[in-house]
Amino acid sequence: MNTVTTTIPREEIRRQLDLCRDIARLLPRGAGQPAAFVDTYGCQQNEADSERLRGYLREMGFSFTASEEEADLILINTCAIRQHAEHRVLGNVGALVHTKRRRPGQIICLCGCAMQRPGMAEEIRRSYRHVDLVFGPHALWRFPQLLLQVLEGKKRVFSVEDSPGAIAEGIPMVRQDPLKAWVSVMYGCNNFCSYCIVPYVRGRERSRRPEDILSEVESLARAGCRDITLLGQNVNSYGKDLGLGVDFADLLERVNAVPGDFRIRFMTSHPKDAGEKLFQAMARCEKAAPHIHLPVQSGCDRVLSAMNRGYTREQYLEKVRRLRELIPHIVLTSDIIVGFPGETREEFLQTLSLVEEVEYDALFTFLFSPRPGTPAAALPDPVPPEEKQRNFQQLVDAQNRISAKKHGAYVGTVQQVLVDGTSDDPDHPLTGRTPGGRLVHLSGEAGLVGRLIPVTITGSSTWALFGDPAAAETIQHNHHDQEVSQV
Repeated sequence: MNTVTTTIPREEIRRQLDLCRDIARLLPRGAGQPAAFVDTYGCQQNEADSERLRGYLREMGFSFTASEEEADLILINTCAIRQHAEHRVLGNVGALVHTKRRRPGQIICLCGCAMQRPGMAEEIRRSYRHVDLVFGPHALWRFPQLLLQVLEGKKRVFSVEDSPGAIAEGIPMVRQDPLKAWVSVMYGCNNFCSYCIVPYVRGRERSRRPEDILSEVESLARAGCRDITLLGQNVNSYGKDLGLGVDFADLLERVNAVPGDFRIRFMTSHPKDAGEKLFQAMARCEKAAPHIHLPVQSGCDRVLSAMNRGYTREQYLEKVRRLRELIPHIVLTSDIIVGFPGETREEFLQTLSLVEEVEYDALFTFLFSPRPGTPAAALPDPVPPEEKQRNFQQLVDAQNRISAKKHGAYVGTVQQVLVDGTSDDPDHPLTGRTPGGRLVHLSGEAGLVGRLIPVTITGSSTWALFGDPAAAETIQHNHHDQEVSQV
């Protein structure tokens, strides 16, 4: 296992930027500026990758469009976590044969995790001949070089070489939201959970240097960003490969010290590595959002062992208890897989009982999806799909009841809400987030977008809160700087 971080020299990134300018000269101008359509599937890390790809495209002279029909270049950033995501991508890619027939000069590029999965690139090469460029996450930093090969050689280009991965600083970015930002602190994963394809397609864990992360955060804070999420497949492994004596809790404290009025979020934390030092840092850091996403995946020790998760049910529950001691208003969310190979009804009920004991604010639930090349894909699985589906629905119903109860406890309180967007609801035309990340639909004028305001919560549903900007006299009688306590 390669644990040494490989850094791409900044001179090489400057060379890629020079190639962007070469591409700009090669692109047909026609009636105006060429347009690119960027479509992203999957996790927040993919979103962050797409922001860098847009940065390169902007340097090449592209504008951006939301229409495949209008695009001179289509770039689809794919996900490999579940089979359903891959099928969606392939269905959409197949449909692009019609847009390319109408626009013969259109360039179609596929990138991301699904392209790095063994066998996928060959399937694209064989069955989707209208695709011009295919590359995996490891080749993102040299996207200009690969695209130039397509343009100059008038041939298809594939770059999905197996690699432990690297760190590339200095790639320009085009962020989609001026108020909220993703900041990758590390890439890759060394955990090898038996069901997960990520270590095979994203490479080994490698951390960015703290000074590069802090420089990016400082720039975001100066630009008025109000909500910054630190990203990693397992942020708790941050720094292990650097040898600097700086772990994720230390990094969180340093980001917290950056001047500016912003919230800090992070994901994802692996329960086996999240511990006292991190929890203490969260409690101390006033900018740290009172929210942690702590994926449990199962409440059964046998299944957790088969998943190679590295902790037991009781160890997980002890971490939850400690978090709530230190941060009573913590918002806790999680992931659960239903139907792992061989999971019995009794073992599923252990997961259900854990959910009812913890009472998560929200839960992301998934039916097991076998990923070719992972150990779990080869396990015997005698449980009928109908039983898995019934278990899945029982879990969803239980969590919906818990979420509705949790959200109901907010009604009548005042919460500090970052107003981050608008909606089509005439009664609640604005959207925002509480410190703990709960979605709020609220009344008010569009001029409130970008502001952190007190909001009186007037209603709730399973998935969201509803509210109105709070009156000054109401604010004086509420502790609106915290989430409501756990119920």
